[in-house]
Amino acid sequence: MKNPNLFLPGFHLATLRRRPRSASRRLADQLTKIRQNSISQLAKCFTDFIPTQSLQPHQSGPQSRQRIFSKENTFWGFFSQVLNADGGCAEVVRKFHAVAASRNRSLPSSSTSAYCQARSKLDESDLVSIQAHTSNQLSRRDTDHLFQGRRVVVADGTGISMPDTPENQEIWPQTRVQKPGCGFPQAYICACFNLHSGVLLSYDLGNKKSHELLMLREQWDTFNADDIFLGDKGFCSFYDVFKLRGKGVDSVITLARRKPVTAKDADKILGEDDFLIHWPKPKWTRRSSYSKDEWMALPDQLVLRQIKVTVTEPGFRTQSFHIITTLVDADIYSAREIAGLYYQRWDIELFFRDIKITMGMDILRCKSPDMIRKELLMHFIVYNCLRLLMLKAAKKAGVPVRLISFKASVQALRQWEPLLNSELSTQEETRLLSLLSDSIAASVLHIRPGRREPRCKKRRPKNFQRMTKPRHEMQEALHRSQHRAEGA
Repeated sequence: MKNPNLFLPGFHLATLRRRPRSASRRLADQLTKIRQNSISQLAKCFTDFIPTQSLQPHQSGPQSRQRIFSKENTFWGFFSQVLNADGGCAEVVRKFHAVAASRNRSLPSSSTSAYCQARSKLDESDLVSIQAHTSNQLSRRDTDHLFQGRRVVVADGTGISMPDTPENQEIWPQTRVQKPGCGFPQAYICACFNLHSGVLLSYDLGNKKSHELLMLREQWDTFNADDIFLGDKGFCSFYDVFKLRGKGVDSVITLARRKPVTAKDADKILGEDDFLIHWPKPKWTRRSSYSKDEWMALPDQLVLRQIKVTVTEPGFRTQSFHIITTLVDADIYSAREIAGLYYQRWDIELFFRDIKITMGMDILRCKSPDMIRKELLMHFIVYNCLRLLMLKAAKKAGVPVRLISFKASVQALRQWEPLLNSELSTQEETRLLSLLSDSIAASVLHIRPGRREPRCKKRRPKNFQRMTKPRHEMQEALHRSQHRAEGA
């Protein structure tokens, strides 16, 4: 039996042990491990616009440890998922595989379960904070493109659909004309954009019963004093025009639900088809969208300006319409300038097209209301980051940001992302980012006013029958028909 206390001459046991690592060495090893597991190539493009403190790991609980699907990696994986054309969770996992292979590390599991679980643990309040941060960054930078030195906020609503699950149907039910199991949950979004930069400032999420005017009232904090609100006839309301004016916000909207004032009934004629008018306070009923006490606090009338716009360009369905505005000073705001401002209102339809069609938000993928809200937030974060990148490129090249193609910017970023790996030198990284900016600024749209295109589709869809019964009933009917055919 060996003696454990045996003394070996010529050997000092203390020197055989490893020297303890210093705190700085342990920290350096930890940072190296984090960099090896990181997939945040996109962060190199958006470090100035995404608050890094919101991506820091929690002190305890979910996403407190630095693993492959850390809080930062999960966020940027979700970011790239929204940005990519495929948009599936499996593609994000394949991205982790590619990064691990390029760094000579073992591949993680091919299952999407770990990534989906990590994505569900992202705090919605953190995403809300990041989205608000991108909105503020864009609005502060957009100082060169204003209307008479004032910011213009344009609002409108749009619809989206999502997977048909009981949880989604409970909050965002489908239309009544569709049978259960034959349709999809329908949500409605009312959003406010900065007209000249295209940044999404705020939004409210509702269902098919939500009215965009009531949803706009939830976003009144978005407006600052001296802003101009631009909206269509859905926002034509005595109550809302008065309330916004009390916040120092002027309105430019289309006349609706009231007859235009003629020249003989106008308070003052400011020019051709340009009148100074007054609106009497509407009557209050139980169907009014405000209380009787709020109605009592309204003034008896509002002094407004009515401008008739005659459309002379071909291709427009509307031949003429009336604008109602609180910009009553004709010396500062001419009728032609106000009509030109309202003409730009159509840009919000293009903003929604960029988010819904180019970025794929028209049909969401998540199956629970909690993840639907997070998926929406990520779409808005990515959209704002792209708008900020476009604004930065436009200022560098001296090109109006309104002329830069959003889709081309998305395509450029998709192709530049693999080049921005963690092993680049600072000089090479700066060179690539500069070339990315040049590529975005080079994608200038050619404005072609007066185009006339039919509102129809040329490509025919495949002639499949529509689902008129729940899927399981149609499967049973198909099974019975096959069984009868085999018996015959």
